[in-house]
Amino acid sequence: MTTSTLDAPFALARYREGDAVRLGLVAGDRIRPLDAEDLGAADLNGFLAAPDWDRLAALAQADGPWRPLADVVLTAPVEPRQVLQTGANYRQHVIELVAAGLTNTSDRTPEEAREFAAKMMDDRAANGEPYFFIGLPACVVGDDVPLVLPAYSDVHDWELELAVVIGREAFRVSRADAASHIAGYTIVNDVTTRDLVFRKDMKEIGTDWYRAKNAPGFLPTGPFLVPAHLVEANDARLHLALNGETMQDASTSDLLFDIAALVSGASQTMPLLPGDILLTGSPAGNGQHWKRFLRDGDVMTGTIAGLGTQTVRCVADESV
Repeated sequence: MTTSTLDAPFALARYREGDAVRLGLVAGDRIRPLDAEDLGAADLNGFLAAPDWDRLAALAQADGPWRPLADVVLTAPVEPRQVLQTGANYRQHVIELVAAGLTNTSDRTPEEAREFAAKMMDDRAANGEPYFFIGLPACVVGDDVPLVLPAYSDVHDWELELAVVIGREAFRVSRADAASHIAGYTIVNDVTTRDLVFRKDMKEIGTDWYRAKNAPGFLPTGPFLVPAHLVEANDARLHLALNGETMQDASTSDLLFDIAALVSGASQTMPLLPGDILLTGSPAGNGQHWKRFLRDGDVMTGTIAGLGTQTVRCVADESV
């Protein structure tokens, strides 16, 4: 059953009803189903292409077939056709990666690596561009699905992230126009297998994001899709706890490239479609920093201000 609470006045969610998944409107501790007539569109992505949030705000105040939110099982609130991910977008996070010696082979001492990374981040913020890669939409699941930890590695890591949900199609848009293409926001934990990030058989190839980030269920998403105008996205607090202990605690105000820059930058290559998600990067405090990676029985709780809390339960891979 659903345990997360919603701080925003209302939001969209998807929930299980038998073998089917239905779209719902959440307000407070209640949820009601949404059909095409309620949405004014054929489906979720059709609505997001031209979202009429006033229409849903009115429904949130109206009588209807409401039921307790605690009585339903929520799943991922989005159905993206494309998933874009942003790397190295929190200054302190990258400094930790480099200092830990896990970004690539280097003869630098940890202190030298930290100084090098700090200078690199300052240079990027002043003169660089966002770094994007792509994920598989099939990896997007709700936190109702346990995270199965593949047996081929012992270094599966967490990365709590604010995710942009695209509204109106965005293709080669400017930073100034980027906000008009954002429908809302949700929570994503971008799970990463650290020892697969860099190829060992041919270091010149560089990163292997396919193997490192695209195992089944490696993008726990949700539980809510909150309208953009209800979220302080450029100064939102992110907090991830592992078995109740704080691991990540930061603000999106520390992003090297802000949300408008990310949407604009990602749209220069390929159109971003309604319902697509764009991950904005993860702050410091990953498992590689703590020298503690995910294990069978671990529970991660990820909270972003205004977006609720996601609870991911880890289980061992029993298929081997």
